[in-house]
Amino acid sequence: MIVKLYKDIVAWIKQDYQEWPLRCILEIAAWFMSLGCAIWMGATLPNPPFLILYPIFIIQCAIFGWAAWTRKSTGMVANYLLLVTIDLIALIRLISI
Repeated sequence: MIVKLYKDIVAWIKQDYQEWPLRCILEIAAWFMSLGCAIWMGATLPNPPFLILYPIFIIQCAIFGWAAWTRKSTGMVANYLLLVTIDLIALIRLISI
């Protein structure tokens, strides 16, 4: 069961890469950015370096939003547009403190 699931995931990633290599690479890079930010924020609590993290959050959300747009995923585009907006406002507020 798990082996089949793994094979299906690998096949899906290969197909995604063959259809649009740049999008696949950028989505994987954004995923690593997201994971890295989460780990970095958790490791630096209670005072995470938001001046560094917020721009990375914004970049990875923008990449995911663009990828969702190319996939014609309305819900994901709306989600990432909202996240970019929230993080951009938070970064602006943080800079202006």
